[in-house]
Amino acid sequence: MVIIMEWKIIGLSAVVNAVLTILLSIMVFPLFFVGPLIGGFLAAYLSKGYEDYDIMDEKDGAVVGAVSGLIGGLIIALFIIFGFGMIDALIKTFIGNTGSNVLILVYIVIQLSVLMSFVFGLIGGVIGVYIKDNGQ
Repeated sequence: MVIIMEWKIIGLSAVVNAVLTILLSIMVFPLFFVGPLIGGFLAAYLSKGYEDYDIMDEKDGAVVGAVSGLIGGLIIALFIIFGFGMIDALIKTFIGNTGSNVLILVYIVIQLSVLMSFVFGLIGGVIGVYIKDNGQ
């Protein structure tokens, strides 16, 4: 069986994930995980299911949420690399360190951002399917 990936819904959920994560990271840092949760939730809640039948279980929600989280994490990584002067701020914070240490730090931050978005998107997808099934 193949999941029909509704790429418009997944793409929209990934953008919601990235925007909320960046805004919440800037305004209230401890709430950074809410963006991927909402993105994964939206992707799973709005998805239809398989081509044979319309039932989605938690595994399907996890897959759809994880794909949304991964795409959202890549968007976040691009924002970290190209936008908002985040790399410049990291370099100024660690001014005593050499350039290679700063690059390693930026690499670790990017990897953790993508991983965090992936995992919380997966959890949001499972929650979305659970609410979709039990809400009706």
